[in-house]
Amino acid sequence: MMKLQLKLALYNTLTKVAIITMMGILILVSINRISVNHIHQRLIQKKNKLITNLSSVKINDLLTQQKTFTDYNLLKEEYIILKEVKNSDTSKLKHYFSQETREIEDSQEEYQILSAEFKYGGRRYLLELGETMSTVGQLEHTISVFTFLILLAAVILTLLTDLAFSKFLLAPFYQIIDQKLNKVNDPISFNYEPVKTTTEDFKILDQSISILMNKIADLFITEKEFIANVSHELLTPISILNTRLENLLNDEKLSPEGENKVFACLKTLNRLKSIINSLLLISKVENNQYKKPDSIFIRELVHEVYEELEHRLMMMDLKFTINLSEDHHFTGNRSLFNTLLMNVVNNAIKYNLPSGSVSIYDTYVDKHYELIIEDTGQGMDLNEVQHAFQRFEKFQSEKEDSHGLGLSIVRSIASFHDIEIEIESEKGKGTRVIIIFPEKD
Repeated sequence: MMKLQLKLALYNTLTKVAIITMMGILILVSINRISVNHIHQRLIQKKNKLITNLSSVKINDLLTQQKTFTDYNLLKEEYIILKEVKNSDTSKLKHYFSQETREIEDSQEEYQILSAEFKYGGRRYLLELGETMSTVGQLEHTISVFTFLILLAAVILTLLTDLAFSKFLLAPFYQIIDQKLNKVNDPISFNYEPVKTTTEDFKILDQSISILMNKIADLFITEKEFIANVSHELLTPISILNTRLENLLNDEKLSPEGENKVFACLKTLNRLKSIINSLLLISKVENNQYKKPDSIFIRELVHEVYEELEHRLMMMDLKFTINLSEDHHFTGNRSLFNTLLMNVVNNAIKYNLPSGSVSIYDTYVDKHYELIIEDTGQGMDLNEVQHAFQRFEKFQSEKEDSHGLGLSIVRSIASFHDIEIEIESEKGKGTRVIIIFPEKD
């Protein structure tokens, strides 16, 4: 996954690279024709200059004494051949260009050749001017290298400028995301002040988020009212029913069969009350209805949990080990974190095997403090681990006191404190619950 800023920069860069590449190819294709035309123009100029100089007495004497005049330059890049033509004077004077291989002093070269006939002193001569094609090859190579360097420089400069510009362009967008989404924990305290931007699209986004947050805030307030109503409307009748059933048990005329039925009703009411309290706790935590004013020390809290659950450990003959290398501390809600730790350790006891063990120890991984609760219990398979935090998910259905909300509470409290929870488990070999604390500033 790439950021929009990088995608825009890459798109602009690739587009410009494609355009420059096409232009470079066009230049390379055209350079040969341009170079050949340039050579033709030079050969015509040389021919005109040479014919003009033939009027001198010295050249005329040379032509009179020798039937053919030949000249080469030192590098064999050019040559001149002048010879008399024995054709009819009435035929048309020839003038044409050709590209041929010529051998000059045991060296073969490819030449662009101008063959031009002219008359001088009543005689007909053929002038042949040649210029090597090696200069064209050198020019093509030079232009190819130059084009490649231009392309490379254009790619680098385009990428850098596009990144800088897109960063400037998208700055309000990231500011909106950061201030209006990432840093919003409570919709009620949402900051409706618009982010300064000259981009109309970002203004629309900012306004849309503000409208959405306003709706969410209304729903949030409604949900809080609903939770308060549920707390009163459900728990109060349950408490009344619980009291009445307990009074029934005091009735001496109640038969043993009736007592059993009343006990069953009380058990069901207590279970219903526990479920409602758990759901209310999860809802309040997820709606940020708690504050985090406490300084929490892990070592102290672990020992408190051990003392509260010591009788259960003794009942199952479990060995309990605490091995903490340091007394890690952080700021949060002590009561909530006590509930988190209590639920995790309680599960380690509840689903353990007789004469098993529960170990609590810590470690550091990538500067993150980790508290680990490990047991030698029943364990879970991969599918159970993946669904462990879902509400009402129960894998050990034989446990009557379980209603599948313990780990949901743990996850909600952990998220409230910016803590991560991981579970490692294997069927029949036990479970490790890893509580990963955020890195300290």
